Amino acid sequence: MSLIERLKSRFAAAVPAVDVEPVTFPAYPPAYPADVFTVPVVLVSYFPVANGRISRAVTGDIDAPLEAIRRHTAQATDAAVRALELGSMYHGYKDAAAAPSLRYAILDRVEFLEPLPTWRKPGHAAPMTDYRAIMERIGIERRVEERGVKEVWIWGYHGGVVDLWESNMSGPFGDISNSDRDPGDLPVFGHTYTVYHYNYGRGASEAIEDHMHQVEAVLRHADPELFWERFVGKPGEGRCGWAHFPPNGTRDYDWANRRPIATDIEDWRPEGGRRTSLDSRRWRSDSLTWFTYWMENLPGRDTGLAYRGRPLTNWWQFIGDWDGAMARGEGLVAR
Repeated sequence: MSLIERLKSRFAAAVPAVDVEPVTFPAYPPAYPADVFTVPVVLVSYFPVANGRISRAVTGDIDAPLEAIRRHTAQATDAAVRALELGSMYHGYKDAAAAPSLRYAILDRVEFLEPLPTWRKPGHAAPMTDYRAIMERIGIERRVEERGVKEVWIWGYHGGVVDLWESNMSGPFGDISNSDRDPGDLPVFGHTYTVYHYNYGRGASEAIEDHMHQVEAVLRHADPELFWERFVGKPGEGRCGWAHFPPNGTRDYDWANRRPIATDIEDWRPEGGRRTSLDSRRWRSDSLTWFTYWMENLPGRDTGLAYRGRPLTNWWQFIGDWDGAMARGEGLVAR
């Protein structure tokens, strides 16, 4: 065992085990404040069908009745909206008066009973989803420029037969997303929109993980020191962690780790907050609960937090009003 491993082991042993209370979330739907950031969404589904069933020959791994997959994606979409809105309620799991910063409005649902369009992108073993073709087919320019659409959620498949990006951004301020940030793979207009690609072979948790990585991308872009070094922190450091690593995580996807750790996730302050001994029981050892809980600890509206004498902004503006935040020169700390 290395010196670092021995120190980590001693630290973990020094944290007393406690009876961890599982986190609970407030009633839903929330009461939307007047200044909530509204996120208009277009939902696009690609269901390649043969004889009333999703075709395994196309998807690589999904063979199910079309109606069953329709129900699954509808339920997962509703669960994703709920998790995202609840996640934008700062400390909502312990503050009954917390209000969300985000409201998701699904404006349209577009369905295609055919395979995803693809193209042979250099460097990719499988054909890459052709996002430009999808956007042009659904008339994205009018939806973004005239109707204010900010996000497109695509329900598709993976199965090793296509490649995809979990999130992809296009707009006047560039592409800050969990992709290769190719400036030509989406049409560019005067307003920003973000495309999320879900897999209906999975569910709401995996969909929200796409959003988690997008949140990480934009906040890291806005202020890598404050977000990535002070909010996320290093594994085992006891800060807030990120999508794959909860505060006590030791490897990717370590959502069920019962090792207690002293963490300030529930009282996070840039210079350090009050620490509580927690383990995965706090988020029910469940990935979707972890994602929602993590988001609720992001500085949102009315936190009263400051860094180096300046108040923190509402970090959800980088999801709900990216163009406005960029145009104003906003950061994670008020100017």
